[in-house]
Formats: sequence, C-alpha cells, structure tokens
Amino acid sequence: GRCGRYHDLAQLDFDASGCAGISLFQSQPITLPLQLDLVERHPLGSQVFLPMSGERYLVVVAEDDDGRPASLRAFVARPDQGVNYHRNTWHAVLMPIGKAALFAVVDWIGSQQNLEEFHFNEAVTIRGEVV
Repeated sequence: GRCGRYHDLAQLDFDASGCAGISLFQSQPITLPLQLDLVERHPLGSQVFLPMSGERYLVVVAEDDDGRPASLRAFVARPDQGVNYHRNTWHAVLMPIGKAALFAVVDWIGSQQNLEEFHFNEAVTIRGEVV
C-alpha cells in the first residue's frame, strides 16, 4: 500500500538483432533562441528519455517527408516528464534548458548502425520564452 505503479507507459519497439538497454546521458544546456542544425532518428528501435536532474528540457520532433524531416514542432518538457520516441521519429538531441542534466535512456542496443542524422542546409531558429 505504499507504492503506486504507473504501468506500461512507454511503447518499446526493437529490431530483433539487438535488445533493450538502459544508459545514462549527461547533456549540456541550451538557451533560447536556439539555432538547430541537426535532427536524428533511429530505424532499429524506439527511445525513452527519463530526466533525472530536475531540469526542464526542449523537445523537438518532426514528421517524415520521404526521408527528410518536415513540420518541426518544439515543446518544453517538465522536469518530471519523460518522452518516448517511436522508431524512425525525427528528433533533436537532448537539450536541457539553462543547466546540464542527467537522463536515463532506454533504447536499442546492438552491433548495427541505429542512427540516421539530417543536417539542415540552414539552421532552424527555435524561439520562445521559458519562464
């Protein structure tokens, strides 16, 4: 009676050539406005990011348009809010706002290449005020 379980909150989807793994990422802070010049995606597995440092962070995702990111969207995630990226979802790297932060990451671990990067010809400016 002392612990509540929030069950099955992330959709884990991994290629059979690897397995699920848990890693820690120490990420350097950003400030807004931000010049974003790169997004990435992972064809072999989903990813779950769980903040551990109590810092808000910027989440940037994009739709896929024939192998290219399109219609970028940016959100500020709460310090207690995790994010689950499905396989092949274009997204920016971890970006805590104002201070460095530690994240637990659940993702595909294997010997094959599981990273596709897209470099924009011109950086995309992400504006906004974070209060």
